[in-house]
Amino acid sequence: MFSSRSEARAAVEGSGFAVRLSGSGAFRLFVSYLKFEIAFAFVSQRMPRRFSTRRYNVLLMPQAPIALPARRRLPPGPRGLGLLRQSLTMGQDWSGFLGRCARQYGDVSYFRFLNVPVCLVVHPDDIERILVKEHANFHKSRDYRALRAVLGNGLLTSEGEFWQSQRKLIQPAFRHENIVAYGQIMTRAAAALLAGWKPGETRDLHADMMTLTLEVVARSLFGSDVSGEARGVAQSMAVVMELFITQANWAFILPDRVPIPKSKRLRQSIQHLDDMVYRLIRARRTSLAGNGARSAEPGTDLLITLLAMRDETGSRMTDVQLRDEIMTLFLAGHDTTANALTWTWYLLVQNPEADAALGAELREVLGDRAPTVADLPRLPYTEMVVKESMRLYPPAWGVGRRAIRDFEIGGYRVPAGTNFFLLEWVTQRDARWFPDPERFDPERWRHDPIRTGKLPRFAYFPFGGGPRVCIGAGFAMMEATLLLAAIAQRFRFTLAPNQSVEPLFSVTLRPKSGLLMHLHPRT
Repeated sequence: MFSSRSEARAAVEGSGFAVRLSGSGAFRLFVSYLKFEIAFAFVSQRMPRRFSTRRYNVLLMPQAPIALPARRRLPPGPRGLGLLRQSLTMGQDWSGFLGRCARQYGDVSYFRFLNVPVCLVVHPDDIERILVKEHANFHKSRDYRALRAVLGNGLLTSEGEFWQSQRKLIQPAFRHENIVAYGQIMTRAAAALLAGWKPGETRDLHADMMTLTLEVVARSLFGSDVSGEARGVAQSMAVVMELFITQANWAFILPDRVPIPKSKRLRQSIQHLDDMVYRLIRARRTSLAGNGARSAEPGTDLLITLLAMRDETGSRMTDVQLRDEIMTLFLAGHDTTANALTWTWYLLVQNPEADAALGAELREVLGDRAPTVADLPRLPYTEMVVKESMRLYPPAWGVGRRAIRDFEIGGYRVPAGTNFFLLEWVTQRDARWFPDPERFDPERWRHDPIRTGKLPRFAYFPFGGGPRVCIGAGFAMMEATLLLAAIAQRFRFTLAPNQSVEPLFSVTLRPKSGLLMHLHPRT
């Protein structure tokens, strides 16, 4: 019986259990820490601990006949040697591991990752309790700390009163009359991209979608042309995405007071993004000062809108606050929409009937002219294609929360401090809600089963939900639908041979090695 980590460490060192991996000093330290934590977690779950009045119900009176254990019934999940074997690869394959947990253990499962408690929640009703009905009992999960290095204390990562004040300050910028004004920016950017395409050529559509959405977000957020920086921005974002899982693993195992180590590549990439954002903030501050203080009007870029806003005390955002919020909105408006469109092209290529139906709607409604925001109500199938694509390949593939107090769920009692994972990737592929769930079928959304109440509200939640629902959900849907219409009106695609299209589960869900497509004019 081991009662302390020092005893467990001694047992591990004497057991012959070892992992032989080469790498940097930081990685070797991580592996050593991982070995120790796995062993201690395994031992602590398998062995009883020494008697403690904190862990037992003890009637502290002379007549008490016996001390009985206060059992807390935890949800099922991987334990012992099974968990030990999976722990060495779990950190690099969260999606696969959690998918197996859902299939094996059902709607609620519980395990420890390096002695950090994790609870996977699959059922829409339980997801709604966490995100909506009992949201006050939850903060963001530990892995969100890894995002703070990039996003700072923006809407995605901040908590409490500061988050509430920032949300209240930014929300007016996403009113319908403001985001509608960005529609023309979106269609013009699509036209500029298509002007450089030639039928018969092969292109990496993921790279093209990243370039396109960068142009949209730069003009709508900053009112600026950053096309000259597109390559550098794309490279920096790729590094951030590539290294996120490693950073998130560090965030799980390190105490909050210990900084998460960052590689030189990551530091340089963040610095590159910072330089661009701060440069644009300074330029727009100068522009606003030259024109005199005024309230932003619909049609001005979002950065001008945010610069002009004041909170309840009359204060404006600092440059650091602006940087954090703009970087958050930049990620949401750039990377997520690019990935949504990329997966949409991938699905349409494999489903020619859906592609033909999309083309027919666009010909009937648009003819040869470019789409506008006013056309969106007349393009229901185009929107259905986007919704079904985000069901199968949600750009934001998971949501994490951490319980402040003990939480009752599914007849189990989960302790405070547990990290809860709510995965769109799992729930939105559940056959209980979507028959033949792996099949791409936009007709599922002809009579929206969520809006009509035929399915639970959180059977489909690509933008999250509750008070922390994505603030730019309306912007993102308009952007994805308009860009899909503008491109599909002119081109259809076939998949280039000899490529393996694999999803990379990072901050967002993206193709691991791009998406090569042959271009064909749509007739």
